[in-house]
Amino acid sequence: MSDDILEVDLLAFESGDGERARAVVDGLMTSLETGFVYVRHDLSEDLIDTAYGMLEEFFTAEREVKESFVAPGTHGQTGYTGLLVETAATADVADWKEMLNWGPSIPAGHPLRTRYPHRYHDPVLPESAVPGIAETLTTFHEAVADLQRRVLRIIATGVGAHPDYFEKMLVDGPTLSRAIHYPAMESAPEAPHVWAAEHADINLITALPRATAAGLQVRLKDSGEWIDAIAPEGGAIINTGLMLEVVTNGVIAPGIHRVVAAPGQEGDRYSVVQFAHPTPWTVLSPLVSTVTESTPQRFSPISAADALDLVLYEINLIEDARRV
Repeated sequence: MSDDILEVDLLAFESGDGERARAVVDGLMTSLETGFVYVRHDLSEDLIDTAYGMLEEFFTAEREVKESFVAPGTHGQTGYTGLLVETAATADVADWKEMLNWGPSIPAGHPLRTRYPHRYHDPVLPESAVPGIAETLTTFHEAVADLQRRVLRIIATGVGAHPDYFEKMLVDGPTLSRAIHYPAMESAPEAPHVWAAEHADINLITALPRATAAGLQVRLKDSGEWIDAIAPEGGAIINTGLMLEVVTNGVIAPGIHRVVAAPGQEGDRYSVVQFAHPTPWTVLSPLVSTVTESTPQRFSPISAADALDLVLYEINLIEDARRV
């Protein structure tokens, strides 16, 4: 069992060199024993810088400005979510963070939007507060979604499926981008708050190109030890989610993580994460290649929509059914 988060090169997998591609697959699968891997990518660093600058401008605006971009009825799937709302499924105290969420826009008559209206909303972005932010964040979302699609091709190969296995389920999926502002911990109210309590993500994989400060930690499965995860220069952090665990029959477990300020750590933290989701009508079921005599089937099929709804309730984002 690996206790290290390894770095792999996406372009080496795509090079057409079979030996190099196999080495990337092997390295990624070894690293994912932690639930995490660093992926060297070709995302525009200028785009990431521009997005972070605009997001900081938004989050430092007056509270009334930010709250004007709340999108009622969307359960935190677009628009602004304020402080002390999202709560980790294992926690009873809300996280000390605020968020801006956005995703893809699909036509009003699309059958996905008709069948799952609470999944597909027109993005609510603070264009009037930060001119140009809508175009920048939309471009950012599309670029990271492409990165995630390409990483999932490596994962599919690693579990014995066709590289295209995830391709169709990602088309028009409700993949969610989330910008998170973690205010300085010294400003948190009197309670055992942390930036984000221990949890696993629900989706297939999550991508984090970089953050502005340390804080992300990964729990190792064997020892229970927490180790820091920091994106290398020119690389992104990828972690696995609960939906991928089902699809791979537990061969790839979800990455357990938290975001905490170190003792004496001062200042705010900003990050942008993106959750790759399959279309809601996708039935998540273990791949045949992952069910063997030594690894019998662990999971019964469940729709992606049902799996996500349960987690939205558990993390306190269902507006008329707050858990805590």
